[in-house]
Amino acid sequence: MVQKAKILLVDDRPENLLALEAILSALDQTLVRASSGEEALKALLTDDFAVILLDVQMPGMDGFETAAHIKRRERTRDIPIIFLTAINHGPHHTFRGYAAGAVDYISKPFDPWVLRAKVSVFVELYMKNCQLREQAALLRLQLEGGGKATVGDSKEPASLLAELSARLAAVEEQAEALSKQLDDESADAAAVATAAHLERKLTGLRRALDALEPGTGSAPSVTSQN
Repeated sequence: MVQKAKILLVDDRPENLLALEAILSALDQTLVRASSGEEALKALLTDDFAVILLDVQMPGMDGFETAAHIKRRERTRDIPIIFLTAINHGPHHTFRGYAAGAVDYISKPFDPWVLRAKVSVFVELYMKNCQLREQAALLRLQLEGGGKATVGDSKEPASLLAELSARLAAVEEQAEALSKQLDDESADAAAVATAAHLERKLTGLRRALDALEPGTGSAPSVTSQN
């Protein structure tokens, strides 16, 4: 089970990275530094991240170019990107940020509370998706084992189904609470869309699990969704 999410901080200025770490330390997640676009892309080759905070104005590969590379990779294209910039060239400049794949565009100096709140939403969505993938993996084990698969200690099929159902119910409850929170707040459209996508995947997994219950017919196939 994922204990902490990783947040990628990309800025060529060490003092800016230090400030971001101070602001986000309260979230108690793993903060990873990158001092250039190239360094960020290397980090993304090996680790999974909940969200990327990306400085726009960097020497060499700037934030826009870095984002373009991130969005072209299948592994990383769905990671939310929040652009941070100290320059403001009007609506056109902001539009370029969104066109590059950013979910938000924040000008410096920014409100630390606002930035932390925005990042926390994407961290929570990431954690819910990780939990969902775990439930899907357990369900696949049950399906592929023809009702004889076990997780950890040996368990009867009925016991395993009950455990799966209980774990899924916990994720469903958390996802519902998160969706209500997003509805009540002025949330980013990308966060709302991601939450809706998560709910759809939960619904599909619940239907597949219900079909495994005795007397409901043959088990359906389950495809893992990223």
